Amino acid sequence: MKLILTHEVTGLGEPGDIIEVKDGYGRNYLVPRGYAIRWSRGGEKDVAAIRRARKVREIRTLDQAAEVKGQLSGLKVTLRTRAGETGRLFGSVTVADVVSAIKAAGGPDIDKRRVEIGTPIKTVGSHRITVRLHQEVSAALDLDVVPA
Repeated sequence: MKLILTHEVTGLGEPGDIIEVKDGYGRNYLVPRGYAIRWSRGGEKDVAAIRRARKVREIRTLDQAAEVKGQLSGLKVTLRTRAGETGRLFGSVTVADVVSAIKAAGGPDIDKRRVEIGTPIKTVGSHRITVRLHQEVSAALDLDVVPA
């Protein structure tokens, strides 16, 4: 099955790439979740629009990625959220919460698809977050979750 990726999929490619995958994987996983659309001749126009949008968002060079990594490394990020008396959160911290906390702390605007949370954050305390800035550069960030 021939598909056009609309989101970055680890091991397959980035938005705008035309890929060939097995029918079941495309039909049951990639297309329903919105990670890809079916390829067609008219879809080639979509590829150009997706690539333009990606170029606006992406960090272009290693130098730019290193600069953003420097901004993130000196940042103290605190996230206030509702928690019970034992320190357990009502729900969990999402990637969107982390991105908004980084921005509120005075950090750069980061695409939420670049943030990786290892295990779900469901407790108050300090947690380690990874931000993939470039294929070769990633930044580690300490996130302090405090009760509101």
